[in-house]
Amino acid sequence: MTKQLFKIAVLQGDGIGAEVMDACIKVLERLLADQSRFGLSYIHAAGGAQHYAQTGTALPERTLRACEDADAILFGAMGLPHIRYPDGTEISPQLDLRKDLDLYAGVRPIRAIPGVPSVLADPRAAQIDFVLVREQSEGLFYGRLYPEKQPKADDSEAFDLGRISRKASERLFDFAFRLARRRKDANQAKGQVTCVDKANVLSSMAFFHKIYWERAKLYADIKASHCYVDAMALNLVKRPWDYDVVPTENQFGDILSDLAAGLIGGLGMSPSADIGDKHGLFQPSHGTAPDIAGLGKANPAAMILSAGMMLEWLGEKHGLSEACTEAARLRQAVDAAFGSGKIRSVESGGQDGTQAIAAAVISALGKKSGK
Repeated sequence: MTKQLFKIAVLQGDGIGAEVMDACIKVLERLLADQSRFGLSYIHAAGGAQHYAQTGTALPERTLRACEDADAILFGAMGLPHIRYPDGTEISPQLDLRKDLDLYAGVRPIRAIPGVPSVLADPRAAQIDFVLVREQSEGLFYGRLYPEKQPKADDSEAFDLGRISRKASERLFDFAFRLARRRKDANQAKGQVTCVDKANVLSSMAFFHKIYWERAKLYADIKASHCYVDAMALNLVKRPWDYDVVPTENQFGDILSDLAAGLIGGLGMSPSADIGDKHGLFQPSHGTAPDIAGLGKANPAAMILSAGMMLEWLGEKHGLSEACTEAARLRQAVDAAFGSGKIRSVESGGQDGTQAIAAAVISALGKKSGK
C-alpha cells in the first residue's frame, strides 16, 4: 500500500510563533512515527511583521504560491505591535491569506480540557463544548480586505466599510448546519445552531438574520435559535454549556472567540481553523506575545490542537479515516497531559512552558500507543 504524503506549508511567523510551531511539529512527528497509511511533508515559508520590516513585504508571492499548492497550512502567529503599515494598522498576513484563498469560515472550538482551571466556579464549566464559526470574507473587515472600496479618510474622519452579502451568509450558515449535523452524529446531545447578530439595530444584520432563518428551513433535523451579540456576551459567561455551533459576523466572531477562550484557560488552549472550499489554514487563536517571545513560557497546546484539526480536515477531505483517528488520538493526549495534574501552563499560574507541555503530550502519546 502506497503511503500518502501531504504537503504542509508551515508559516511560523513572529514572536512565539516559532516556539509553538517547533513544539507542534515535534508532537506531530511522534504522533505519526508509526503511521503507515499517510505522512506529512513540511514546506517552510517566510512572512510576517519582521519579514515586512526587513523586506517591505509581509506575505511574499512565493509564500502565497506555497500555500496555494499545499494540502494544508500550519500557521504560527504573525504581527508585532511596534511594526505597522503606513496607515497605522498592524501587519496581518493572515487576513490576506483568508482573502486570497477564500477561507470564509473561521472555526473556533471552545472545549473544556481536563485539569485546566476555568474562571467559572460552576461545575458545569467542565461541560463547555461549542464551536464559534466566524464569517471571514466580509462583515466589518470588508474595507480592510478590499481597500479600493473603502471610503477615503482624512484628518477629520475615518470609515470602515462593512458588507453582508447573500452568497457569503448562505455558505456560512450551510457550513454551520453541516457542522452541527456532524457533531450530532457523534453526540446526540449536540445538534443546535445559534445565530449571533445585531439585527435589532443594523440593517445589514437584519439581512444576515433573514438569510439565517431561510437556510435553517433546509436543516429540519437541527435545532435553530438566535441571540443578539450583546446578550451572547453575557450568556457565554453565565451559561456557555448551553451552546453547540454559533455562526456570526466577522468582527463579532473576533471578539466573542477571545471571550470564549477565556472560559477554558485562555488563548493558549484555544485552537482554530480558517476553512474554505479548497484550502484549510490551522493556527492557534493567540497572537505573537512578543513580551514572552524567546523565554520558553508560551503554551503550545493551542498550536498542537490546531494541528489536530488539520489532521481531521485532511481525513474528511480525502476520505482517510486514519487521519481522523490520529486527530482524535492527539486530542486525547492533550487531555491526558493536562488532566494528569502534573503540568500547568504559565498563563494559568503554573511553571510549565513550551518544552514541558510538548514533552507531556508526547509522553501521553507514548502511553496511548503502549510504548
